[in-house]
Amino acid sequence: MAATAAKQLPHRLHGWVAIVTVSSRGIGRALAIHLASLGAKVVVDYTANSAQAEAVAAKINSSSHGPAIAVQADVSNPNKVKSLFDTDARRSTSCVNTRGAFLCCKEASHRLKRGGGGRIVLLSSSLVAAPTPNFGAYTASKAGMETMVKILAKELKGTQITANSVALGPIATEMFFEGRSEEEIQRAIDMCPLGRLGETQDVAPIVRLLASDAGEWVNGQIFGVNGGYA
Repeated sequence: MAATAAKQLPHRLHGWVAIVTVSSRGIGRALAIHLASLGAKVVVDYTANSAQAEAVAAKINSSSHGPAIAVQADVSNPNKVKSLFDTDARRSTSCVNTRGAFLCCKEASHRLKRGGGGRIVLLSSSLVAAPTPNFGAYTASKAGMETMVKILAKELKGTQITANSVALGPIATEMFFEGRSEEEIQRAIDMCPLGRLGETQDVAPIVRLLASDAGEWVNGQIFGVNGGYA
């Protein structure tokens, strides 16, 4: 009975618009494709590589889903952030992670208030819960993001907008492997009780829940998606 009830949860996103920042590759790409499969209209954001972003949009549009479009926007630039929301369908760590999240949340909340509500989902890191040497700036920026989402949830009282964060463990993406030795990669795997790195498809289900009507009563929370890493 529980399994049957779970299948009936209202995860479909028909009529919704999903703006997925930095979604030309990796986790963002997987989320954009997954949200499109649920019926959402998708904006594929990218900073520099237009070919990758256009390829993601084309993949979505060639399926039975969509529509999707690619939009170039540096999320640390407030004017560029506005361009993400006006469309129809690497700077410093702290600038992108904290300032970028702040600007996107600010613009999203203004637009969603006018639209009668919606969902804001930020991607954080499990390093906040499991601090690791040599990742101080990155971890601090993500900790700021998690604090911000808790405050935002309270500030948006009465708007029918929810704000939550998903704190990711080590995910097997190009960004994760970049600059890491085999020993460092194995160390990350060893810290996960499930004995493997996460995959991009491991992230999509929780984002789907938080972005849907089923997540209406979930607000101001941080969800660890890390295989037990933290």
